[in-house]
Parts: sequence; structure tokens; C-alpha cells
Amino acid sequence: MFQKNDYVIYGSNGVCRIQEIGPLDIPGIPQERIYYTLVPYYKKDSQIFTPVDSSKNVMRPLIQKACILQLLDEIPDLEPIWVKDEKQRETQYKETLRKCDCRELIRIIKTIYFRMQARIAEGKKITASDEKYFHLAEEHLYGEFAFILGIERDQVRDFITEKVKSAEKLQTI
Repeated sequence: MFQKNDYVIYGSNGVCRIQEIGPLDIPGIPQERIYYTLVPYYKKDSQIFTPVDSSKNVMRPLIQKACILQLLDEIPDLEPIWVKDEKQRETQYKETLRKCDCRELIRIIKTIYFRMQARIAEGKKITASDEKYFHLAEEHLYGEFAFILGIERDQVRDFITEKVKSAEKLQTI
């Protein structure tokens, strides 16, 4: 069980702080059920109430900085998600996003990046589905990384790019 003031990842809401743990003082809600009151880090004017015993949405601790750095070193070796069928690929993207797993989010980003490059080379535009899931994966990943690394979300892409380039240079030496 998490503690008050812990930061967690909560489903598609991303980084959240646990503001309270306890029963809700709302008519019709059983007083014996315990809830987390969460405040999304990037949407401070909202609150989320979720039962402590719920498994509906993924709720997990934040990734550690050392794990982020190790994960960035692994990016060149991470396999993209190759699914030919458009509907099956979208289903795979949805399932992967629901897991809230940083490694899997990077795989989505990497997959769609390669698809974008191939489509551009063929004189085509990115598909609406790829564009949607690319931005969703970036939003989820970059929010957590920015929080842990102490940088702005719009700096995360450049941070990752620089780390990956540095890792690739070391591999060629």
C-alpha cells in the first residue's frame, strides 16, 4: 500500500501525488471502503478518487532515475512493435498504453518513429492512428521522465536523443 504524499503513476493520468488515504465523505459511498485521493502533478486543479483495493487502473511507483538512464542505453536494442494489420496494431498500442510501462512506451514511440520515416520516404503522411498513439506515448513517458529528472516535459525528447546518440558513439569506439 502506498503512503500519503507518495508520488505514483496512475493509469493515463500519469504522475499523481497521494493527497489522502481513507474513506470518502460522500453520500452513498460506503464508509468502510478506503480510497486514495490523488492529485495529478500536471493537472493540480483536479482530484481522482480510487479504491485502495482496485485493480481497474495501473497504479505503480515512479521509475527510479538509474532505471531511466539504463533504459535509455537499451533503446537501440529494443524491438519495435511490428504488427501489419492496422486494427491489430491500434489494439496493441492501446494495450501497451494501459500497462504504463516505460519500456513499452518507448517501443511504441520507436515503432511509430520508424513507420513515420518509412512513410515520409514513400511520400506519404503519418496515419492519424500513429500520430495519436505517438503523442499519447510521449505524453505518458515524458511526464514521468521529466518529473524524475527534474526537467520540463518539452526537454525530455532532446534529453533522450542526446543520451541515445552518446550511447551509439560509445558503441562505435
